[in-house]
Amino acid sequence: MNFKKDVCVIGGGVMGLAAAYYLLKAGKTVVVLEKAEVGSGASSSCDDMILLQSKKPGIALTLAMESLEMYKELPDELGADIGFLSLGGMVIIEDEKQLKIMEDFVKQQVSYGLDVEIVGRDTLYKKQPHVARYMIASTYSATDSQVNPLLLMRAFLRNGINMGMDVLRYTPVQEINQTGDHWMVKGENGVNVECDSIVIAAGAWSAHIGELMGIDIPIRPIKGQVAVTEQIAPIGETNCWTAAYIASKHDPSIMPDRSEYDKEIGLGFAFSRTSEGNYLIGSTRENAGFDKTTNFKAIARMLEQTRQYFPIMNKVNIIRTMAGFRPGTKDGSPIIGEVDGFPGLFIAAGHEGDGVALSPITGKSVAEMVCGAGEHKRFDQLNLRRFSNN
Repeated sequence: MNFKKDVCVIGGGVMGLAAAYYLLKAGKTVVVLEKAEVGSGASSSCDDMILLQSKKPGIALTLAMESLEMYKELPDELGADIGFLSLGGMVIIEDEKQLKIMEDFVKQQVSYGLDVEIVGRDTLYKKQPHVARYMIASTYSATDSQVNPLLLMRAFLRNGINMGMDVLRYTPVQEINQTGDHWMVKGENGVNVECDSIVIAAGAWSAHIGELMGIDIPIRPIKGQVAVTEQIAPIGETNCWTAAYIASKHDPSIMPDRSEYDKEIGLGFAFSRTSEGNYLIGSTRENAGFDKTTNFKAIARMLEQTRQYFPIMNKVNIIRTMAGFRPGTKDGSPIIGEVDGFPGLFIAAGHEGDGVALSPITGKSVAEMVCGAGEHKRFDQLNLRRFSNN
């Protein structure tokens, strides 16, 4: 099968489908190559959060806020229910050390325009009546939202196909060559794609794509295990995290004393209610390569922690567990932009746990870069070249 397209998107997860959608809107012809089933990577084994409170003040937070504004319009734009909800979020605080650091963190976020505040025990227990009584405070933001990744991908996929997008499932990329100002992408099953531009959006597998061209894309899989509860009535007004969850991403100094095993699995706490009434409980941050199996000991520790924070969860059943691979970089920020020395080659990957949250703004921005539209100087700090400068 031979294809001649403007753009070949490598990766059929939420990031690849978002990029393809916005490229199609801009008038480009697009083919998506996916090594397995659409959305079979991190996009189908993650939580559902558009979480702003976890973002560092700076471009990460700014992009997340812009993405949230896009999400508000996407259900109408895509003509589909994508499970978008704004339940708000709270980061619960266990001790004075955490409180001081979170106060500074919140002050910085407010300076960037995020609607977030520190609230005391009265407000915490009003919004979270079942949280453990030793908590001393919490952050609160009404802006934290969520979306169903499966519904979102289905909507991007359906709209893309209606606009002429070709999607080739179970087509791993075998070879990529540059021929003049064109690219030739060879996939399994005799697939050949001639295109002007390539977007690498292969998540945790993006490094493998780079290797085909001798390019070092420093993205590694960070395994995250998640437990899913039975459907229950809401046990609080908002979704919840702990300051230790924020610390696991940005400031390990405020982590509480932990066992060696907790450190080994990178134990954090995230607690969100889906639109269907299940709770998603996470998570771990493990350097386990591409081992996608769930581990009873890790899941048991996650649930023990959940019952410590929310004792009522002793009465709730777990119906399944899952694991996925966050595509992580060593500085925790995504890689977005054109690759120096390879005209027409773009990367949109490495978002770690923020892929769902940032997919609309990343997809739209990368589409504009491919089209040579707009001004994207702010993305220079997220370009691949930052790693060669270290």
